[in-house]
Amino acid sequence: MTIVITLPTFFEGEAERIVQLLLRGDVDLIHLRKPTASYEELEALILQIPANLRNRLVLHDHHTLALKYHLYGIHLNSRNPTPPAEWHGSISRSCHSFQEVIEWKPKCNYVSLSPIFDSISKQGYHAAFSHEELVHAKETGIIDAKVLALGGVTFNKLQEIKDLHFGGAMILGDAWK
Repeated sequence: MTIVITLPTFFEGEAERIVQLLLRGDVDLIHLRKPTASYEELEALILQIPANLRNRLVLHDHHTLALKYHLYGIHLNSRNPTPPAEWHGSISRSCHSFQEVIEWKPKCNYVSLSPIFDSISKQGYHAAFSHEELVHAKETGIIDAKVLALGGVTFNKLQEIKDLHFGGAMILGDAWK
């Protein structure tokens, strides 16, 4: 699975770019991560995306919009640690340690583990795990199909991610260059 995460701020032509990424064929889902956006701003972005593609969107904030527009999923975070009571779709969560993966993987459809590589979009944000630690996590079943690599992931690193038995990757910086 390959997921693209939006930039935290809106930009001109963003909805069109999201549609292009989804139609391109190598991106499965788009995570709409706009931590400072209002409900109305996020709703306006969703409404610019054709209804037949909205089932490939995941929200990090304003989770009730996922219910309203029948989106694919919601992503839990410190701002939104629990899903709405009536939510029955996909749930994902960010993890930053193997212990968090062990804790959250059974409760979610998928989790991300980061940072795997040095970040492209965040200066000074370096990989948190050695290659040996990642191989050990793979061998012990911590990394599996439900764990996606995040942090410094580019489209040209997807094979390396696959070799470590991650279920896929979440890409931010490389998708918006």
